Parts: sequence; C-alpha cells; structure tokens
Amino acid sequence: MSKRLPPADLHNMAAALRAERAEMLNFTSSLTDDEWTAPSAAAGWRIADVVAHIGATARSLYTPAGLRTSFAASLEQANEDPVDRRRDWSRAKVMAEYQRAGRRATTLLDVVRRTPATRVRAQLADLGRHPLGLMIGGALVFDHHTHLRHDMAPALGRPVPSTDADRMRAVLTWMIAVLSNQVAKAPVAGLDARVALTLTGPGGGTWWFDEAGGLAPSDGAVAAHVTAPALTFPDWGTQRSSWRDSDVTVTGDTELAARFLDTVNVI
Repeated sequence: MSKRLPPADLHNMAAALRAERAEMLNFTSSLTDDEWTAPSAAAGWRIADVVAHIGATARSLYTPAGLRTSFAASLEQANEDPVDRRRDWSRAKVMAEYQRAGRRATTLLDVVRRTPATRVRAQLADLGRHPLGLMIGGALVFDHHTHLRHDMAPALGRPVPSTDADRMRAVLTWMIAVLSNQVAKAPVAGLDARVALTLTGPGGGTWWFDEAGGLAPSDGAVAAHVTAPALTFPDWGTQRSSWRDSDVTVTGDTELAARFLDTVNVI
C-alpha cells in the first residue's frame, strides 16, 4: 500500500533558507535605483514590490498578520494587500524589514524543527494544511527561489542565480505538498489510475498522485509517467509558462497526464 508524502528534512531546509536569503541580499545590493523600481515579471509588481512581498510573508509567520493569511479565502489576494501597504516605502525601509523578518523567521524555523510543534498542521489560506516546520521553511525557500529566478533576474536581463540540490529539494518538497492538497481538493477525472511525476537533476525525485493527493513511490502500477528537469518545475508548475512549451515528457495515458498537468498551478 502506498504511503502519503514523507516528512520533510527540515535541517537541510533551514540551510536552504539561509542560502536563499544570502542570494537575495547579494542580488538586491547590486541593483541600481532604476532597477529597484523597474517592473518585475510578476504582474503589477515592481522589483521593490517583490522584495516587500517576501519580507511581509516572512513577518506574517511570527506576527498576528499570519492569522489573517491563514484564514484568507485566497492566498493570492492575501499577498496583494501587504504589498499595497508598502508601495510608498523607501528602499531602505523595505530592505530593513526583509532582513529583520527573514532573520526572525529563520530563527523560528530552527527552534520549531527541534520540537514536536514542527508536525502540527497549520492552515495556509486555500493551500490547505501543512506541518508547521514545512510551512515556515518550504514557503519561504520557494518564494525566494521562484521570485528571484523567474520574476526578478529575467525581468532585469540579469543572469539567473545558481542553486544547489538542498535548495531545490526544499522548493520541490513545498511545491509537491501544495500540489497534493490541490489535487485532493479538486481531483482530476481518472486520477484513481495514478500519475507519476519524476523531476530530474538537483533535488529531484519521483512522486505519485491519485485522487487523494500526493503519494510516496511504491511498486504499484501507474497509468502515466511525467518526466521533466527539476529546475524547470518552478516555472511551468506555477503556470508562469506552459508545460507544453517546456521540456516535459509523458509516457502512458497521455490524455490523463495532460488533464493532470493542466491543473498544476502552485501558488
């Protein structure tokens, strides 16, 4: 019998968060004032707004603002409000909050991952319930990785920062957990036959999905197998691009796989 998704390695996730914060600080410190206020690839957000969003998200993890996010009907809308409130902030004020909030959230993760509280499942708007440790570390590593490499650097014509297996594993662990909840909430027709998703390269692995969400691999049969480079998943897996235009290979029941892939949209 297949098992549900295994617990995340929060030790490596804490290290991944530190590395991503260092990457973001290195990137933002090199920006000109014109680049700071330039449009990002995130619709309606400047580069400054993206950084403000990440800082506000980190702050919400240890302040009452997090309660409003937890019970919001839409995480996307909940993300807009803090950005709107920070649009007139100076660059120095945005960066000060980003650094302070990120440092405190990282400390919180280090504490929580050593206690039973790490397994307590907390609600995150329409993304469902997640173990607290994973929610703190996974969401923040995913936010840093995806915004920096897909919304900020490309919009400015700058080289995309490199990554490593630990950071990619943290990103993928969070994305798969969110996708698992999304699938369970709105099952794809025919998914009882199961689809396997293999992401190759740094941090990659194989995950299975049925109508109840994500599964760890087992020896049972699957109807379709989807394979793609791990590095591309944060792009097409968030519908920043189409999986059809990406390096995605499908074997088996291609119609079932297409129905599944069309629903993949990790926020």
